[in-house]
Amino acid sequence: MRAELGTIVLGTGFRPPALLAKMAATLDEVAAGRLILGLGTGWHEPEYTAFGYPFDHRAGRFDEALQIIVPLLRSERVTLHGRWHDVEDAVLIPPPPRPARRPGRIPILIAAKGERVLRLTARYADAWNTAWFGFPTERFEQRRADLAAACDAEGRDPATLELTVGLTMDSERAAGGRPGSADALAADVDEVARALDAWRDLGVGHVQLDLRPAAERTVEILLAAKAKHLGEG
Repeated sequence: MRAELGTIVLGTGFRPPALLAKMAATLDEVAAGRLILGLGTGWHEPEYTAFGYPFDHRAGRFDEALQIIVPLLRSERVTLHGRWHDVEDAVLIPPPPRPARRPGRIPILIAAKGERVLRLTARYADAWNTAWFGFPTERFEQRRADLAAACDAEGRDPATLELTVGLTMDSERAAGGRPGSADALAADVDEVARALDAWRDLGVGHVQLDLRPAAERTVEILLAAKAKHLGEG
């Protein structure tokens, strides 16, 4: 299995959507068809203020951006005269190349929890992301139920949408943790392996790990936990 590359997640408000699609296609070409494009509305207002980007109507802007990005990455031509975005007969040349297992398309991952953006996830995405967790919690179950409701509203089978979850592993958790990581996994091979088992058993197909700190020791713990989870060695 080859390593894949991804963004978790890229705020669409920071770039014109057609340019973002072209950049994604270029990266996918360089990476030999290994890109997973993670997208979101953005959330951290100081970033927008610092660089002069509008922070209002994020869901509406995201909706229009997806109407441009997704079809472009599926080798379609796009014309949209929207409230915030405007493109005329836009097309990516050359079209984004993909390996045989996913011909003609770069997978789109959307991070979402609000009703409107969950509906957009059900409409456009190949994968859904929620974060940040350690072991599964009621918070995850509620978010998955909300996603199922959005899929129902959009007439989509939830089984066709890959579930992905962001996890945190914190080497300081045993000492009381740190702000924002109350649910984090301890930097322990057995605990991380059990968590990976638990998420797999819930049907989660992909996890992203936030290592605190991102250092050689925590990477080694993660690799050992992955091997144990997969029954290797």
